[in-house]
Amino acid sequence: MKITISGKQIKIGASLQEYVRENIETSIKKYFENAISAEVHFSKETHYFVTDIVVNEGTGTQLYYKSQAKEDNIYASFDRALERMEKQLRRYKRRIKDHHKVSMGEATAWAATKYIISDDGQDIEEMSEIDNPLIVAEKQTSIESLTVSDAVMRMNLANLPALVFLNKKTGNFNVVYKRLDGNISWIDAKTESASGNPKLKAVK
Repeated sequence: MKITISGKQIKIGASLQEYVRENIETSIKKYFENAISAEVHFSKETHYFVTDIVVNEGTGTQLYYKSQAKEDNIYASFDRALERMEKQLRRYKRRIKDHHKVSMGEATAWAATKYIISDDGQDIEEMSEIDNPLIVAEKQTSIESLTVSDAVMRMNLANLPALVFLNKKTGNFNVVYKRLDGNISWIDAKTESASGNPKLKAVK
């Protein structure tokens, strides 16, 4: 498994690199013997050290596992992030294996474009008059056909605040997102286009 360790405005010493490699190798191999890569990125936020971990387990399901943690000690930050990842992997271990049995050729997705727009502090009334936000970046993505429980699993494993998907049962656009109280909200959109189909391009 290829392990990449990087830092933003932080010097990553040899002892920390050795600690990260040894622990992440041991941890990930318990779940994915053939994992392709793991990326560990350290950064600083005020007096906290922030650790981001991304793992590509290499089964062809296009699932990337992510976790993040921040502590006032860089080693503790890494330990917490790795602990959180292991907790999610243990929680979804059986269902992850079920996903691996499904051929990607059978999965349906809808082509879409993801935009990152600037939040530059403009007055909300000023922005409403000109519905043309500044696009910082855009990226091709896909909206997958999933069950609600699979969508929640993917959101948690990818450490996302929200996930848009097509409900496998109803065909409607759905959203799951994490609430401030720790629970998860699920929105089931009933509205369809005039043709009765989502206005997106299907891809295989």
